[in-house]
Amino acid sequence: MQLSAGSSHLNAATQQPIQQATWSPYDNNGGTCVAIAGENYCIIAADTRMSTGYSILTREMSKVMKLNDKVLLASAGFNADAKTLQKMLQTRQVMYQHNHNKPMSCPAMAQLLSNTLYYKRFFPYYTFNILGGLDNEGKGAVYTYDAIGSYERTGYSCQGSGQALIMPILDNQLKAISPLVMPLTGGATPLTEEEAIDLVKDCFATAGERDIYTGDTVEIFVVNSTGVHLHKQALKLD
Repeated sequence: MQLSAGSSHLNAATQQPIQQATWSPYDNNGGTCVAIAGENYCIIAADTRMSTGYSILTREMSKVMKLNDKVLLASAGFNADAKTLQKMLQTRQVMYQHNHNKPMSCPAMAQLLSNTLYYKRFFPYYTFNILGGLDNEGKGAVYTYDAIGSYERTGYSCQGSGQALIMPILDNQLKAISPLVMPLTGGATPLTEEEAIDLVKDCFATAGERDIYTGDTVEIFVVNSTGVHLHKQALKLD
């Protein structure tokens, strides 16, 4: 609950500003998510800091959820909405697996997430999502979203409070000079898995220096043909 005083609204008797209570169902808990798709891998990374205003609520809040062995979802923004959305998708994934005797594919999960966000468009989830994994051909896939479900498949993406700091780095390192000079090959980036992991670490290191909502630890999930692997790197604590 916040109290705000409007100078244009005065108490007729006392001529003092009237205090008006305001409330919002949303909060922005910060955090940054990054994803990079390679020829045979996908990296999804996010920091573990959860904040509100100038207060750190916890330093150990994971923003990435494993939906199945080939699909992960990273969500920044309002943590309560992010957890609700992730639990809903996890439930739908389990139902699909029971009905069809196979896990949901990455493209199918991407469409399901879009439909779920669009269904809530009049009272949207205040989340900034990246879905990543391996497609039906075993190639890396990254899907980036807005708040109401519009999405596209890209070779890399960034969402959250550190987006303005990290996206220029990714563009500089990964974006082709021109589609005519270097055509995109299925949206995959040309980096090896080890090079992509190092790039992600550098991105979070520089964002952690300048964004107070990004920090503590970065979790780097690597999805490849052998499964999902987790790497961690410490970031600044202040």
